[in-house]
Amino acid sequence: MKIIDIENLYRKDIILTEINIMKELQHENIINFINCFVENSSLWIAMEYMDGGSLRTVLDATVLKEEQTAAVTRECLNGLAYLHGHNIIHRDIKGDNLVLSMSGAVKLTDFGYCARLVEEDETRHTQVGTYCWLAPEILRGQHYGNKVDLWSLGITVLEMLNGKPPYADHIPARILILIALKGKPDIKNVDQLSPDLQDFLDKCLTENSDERASTTELLNHPFLARAAPLTSLVPLIKATRVVQMFE
Repeated sequence: MKIIDIENLYRKDIILTEINIMKELQHENIINFINCFVENSSLWIAMEYMDGGSLRTVLDATVLKEEQTAAVTRECLNGLAYLHGHNIIHRDIKGDNLVLSMSGAVKLTDFGYCARLVEEDETRHTQVGTYCWLAPEILRGQHYGNKVDLWSLGITVLEMLNGKPPYADHIPARILILIALKGKPDIKNVDQLSPDLQDFLDKCLTENSDERASTTELLNHPFLARAAPLTSLVPLIKATRVVQMFE
């Protein structure tokens, strides 16, 4: 359940976009919309309950192995393939916006920054998203398409492996400059990653979006063939619950 104070809501269009997008989407890797209503000055949005919390919460307590990372990545890509097939860009892929069930299911959530493309090859130019996960073409003021989601996915993979995304310790202004000028970030302990994972990251984090892999190409990448069962996430989710009890 999400409860929003309408009177103090800065951008009502964001929440309206989220509701409209969720109402029409039906996919196993996308959070289910149930209903919404207004009471007094509050908007109540009822959504499917994911009892495992967000991926970000898990990453605050631990990091994922490559095989677990591959499992989460595959589920995220399945959701993105569905969105992109409906000419929708998510534009805010990150650990906070991937939610888990206690059985290990993974779903995309938070569709406030979504953009709908009228045509498949249409592009956008609005600068939205979260700093560390933004694709360079967004920060450079270039027109962009759905491949910004795949850049953000690559950054989210690094978030899963390292516990946080690149540049997380920098101030926002420096983050934006580094991404815009440098493009692909330096990857921590890259020599310790498997060749398949290194290649997967290269394909997500290709600076030229025209050459960046599509959801279909990434879903067929050998890195995902190594995915652990989703149930392998359950001990991590349970351990996170224990950590939270003592905080």
